[in-house]
Amino acid sequence: MEKHGFEYRPVKENPIPEARTFPYVINDVTWAQKHGYGTDIERARTELRKTDPNQRYFRSLPAKRREAALEAANGPMPLNVTAKTPDGMLFQRSSEGCQSEADRKLYGDLQKWFQAKVTFDTLAEFKRMHVLADRRFTKAVKPWSACMRAAGHLYASPTELRAKLPPPNNPLPQKEEIRLAVTEAHCAMSSGLARTASELDEYHAKKLQKQYRSDVESRRQLQAAALPRARSITEADSPK
Repeated sequence: MEKHGFEYRPVKENPIPEARTFPYVINDVTWAQKHGYGTDIERARTELRKTDPNQRYFRSLPAKRREAALEAANGPMPLNVTAKTPDGMLFQRSSEGCQSEADRKLYGDLQKWFQAKVTFDTLAEFKRMHVLADRRFTKAVKPWSACMRAAGHLYASPTELRAKLPPPNNPLPQKEEIRLAVTEAHCAMSSGLARTASELDEYHAKKLQKQYRSDVESRRQLQAAALPRARSITEADSPK
């Protein structure tokens, strides 16, 4: 980016270590006691986005310079590197630009890396969908729902509960949010839903990785080969 006349500062990939996702049901009572459904973390993320040095720098640029910065980062048209998700969705990117230059330098084969990454990233959502549709999961949800009902909360599933939560910009009062999340977590543990979800998550992860073994293995091999290159780059940039 500096070669193109722009600033860019590396930032932490995960600046909020306590941020977590619960794709099926909250299964950590201690976390729920502190964060509820994570609206405090979402507020922290919003503040970080406001103070992110790269976003602030980008917003400070005139319109034409912003366009030029985007092209420098992502490359110009045409989008000539393509990858398909397992369900046929097409992803495209330019073979030029700083992101592609960095990926090519690290992983060697840009096309191979892009396809492997797109497949691997998609598998996480595929896995979640498979778990939620699994009859063993839907069966395990019933005692969880009964547990929630006994505590005064009428939800047929964790998915329904999430759908009925107010938006992050107007959340439940903190004590109420935490109380509901803790109840969900207690019911997940006592009903066996947490255990079932964990077992099914592992089962479907292995099944999908076997089904898409080629791209999963390509990603692992490319990452392993990239490590020494990454070390040499960061060591060269580090102060003596």
